[in-house]
Amino acid sequence: MQTIFLGKNDSLANAFGVPNGVSSIVGGGGKTTLMLALARELAEAGHTVIVSTTTHIFPPDGIVTLTGATEQTARAALAEHRLICLGTSSEQGKLSASMLTAAAMERFADYVLLEADGAKRLPLKAPAEHEPVIPQETKLVIAVLGLDGIGKPIQESAFRPERYAALTGKTIQDTVTPADAVRVLTHPNGQRKGVTETMRFCVLLNQADGAIQSALALEIASELNNTGLAERTVIAALGG
Repeated sequence: MQTIFLGKNDSLANAFGVPNGVSSIVGGGGKTTLMLALARELAEAGHTVIVSTTTHIFPPDGIVTLTGATEQTARAALAEHRLICLGTSSEQGKLSASMLTAAAMERFADYVLLEADGAKRLPLKAPAEHEPVIPQETKLVIAVLGLDGIGKPIQESAFRPERYAALTGKTIQDTVTPADAVRVLTHPNGQRKGVTETMRFCVLLNQADGAIQSALALEIASELNNTGLAERTVIAALGG
């Protein structure tokens, strides 16, 4: 188990050891920010990268986005731009999952990065029955936690607060502690839901942009390391 403090100029891809093929991002507190930062870093290094979703995302700014793409049109766009977003037009201007499967996308892109969970921009998340949607081709799952949710009532900081409370044995009025965060991050019905034995599991503790948040991150990382369930815990301030 490893804890990594991500410096301003450090590589996200190296911190997580992002493999070729499919990686899925779950949880709360900055999934889209992480996905796009990883995608741009990998593309700038000369790789071909597809970003997409198995749930819903807004089309990313500055990235060529194709809706209803075939493998042929996606291949052509990727050859020209190196980084593209694939999806299907959905309500409220969002994108839902691409018509191309993860297996199809990884045939012609070096990296496929998927947002596989939704959290309504809240820092913490407990999945519903139908969540997350992690393709079987996934090699790496990254669970994201926003540190600004720690120390606040569950009902204010967690998406699906009743489920989050149930996983921690608390009520939605109770305050989230570092121990609660670790429990949900590692619970088979929490952020490890849908993670199979063939998938690596890492954690991003996001929004570590101050002394208090950094101290909380170190406490959570230490407890995560004790569980042996997260291969790497990355502490960063990515926003989101």
